[in-house]
Amino acid sequence: MNNSTPDAGIPVLTEVIPDYQPLQDPSPPAMDAAPEAARHETPLEARARTEWTEEQWSRLESEIRERILYQVLERVDYMLEQHVRDSLADVLQVAVSGLAEEIRGGLRHTIKDVITRAVSQEITKLKTTKT
Repeated sequence: MNNSTPDAGIPVLTEVIPDYQPLQDPSPPAMDAAPEAARHETPLEARARTEWTEEQWSRLESEIRERILYQVLERVDYMLEQHVRDSLADVLQVAVSGLAEEIRGGLRHTIKDVITRAVSQEITKLKTTKT
C-alpha cells in the first residue's frame, strides 16, 4: 500500500512566498503643502499622474466618457420606455372606456329600435289576423 498522500507534491504557502516584511520608513510622514488628494494617492495614481502622456489621458477620458454615456443611455431608454408604457396605459384606458361607453350607447339604441319595430310588427300582425 502507498503511504504518500496525494498532496505531498504540492508546496506549502511558506515555501512559495518568502516571509513578508513591510518596508519600514523610519521618518514620520512629513506635513508638506501638498494637496489632500496627493497625500492619499495610491502608487498607481502617482505613477499615472507622472508617467502618462496626454494621449493616454485623452484615451482614458474617452473610454470613461463612452462607458458613462452607455450606462446613462441604457437608463434613459429604460425610463423612457417605462414612461411611454405608463402614459400609453392611461391613454388606452381612457380610450377603451370611451369606446366601451360609445358601443354600449349604440347597442342600447339599436336594441331599443329592434324591439320597438318587432313589437310594432307583432301588434300589426295581430290586428290584421283578428279582423
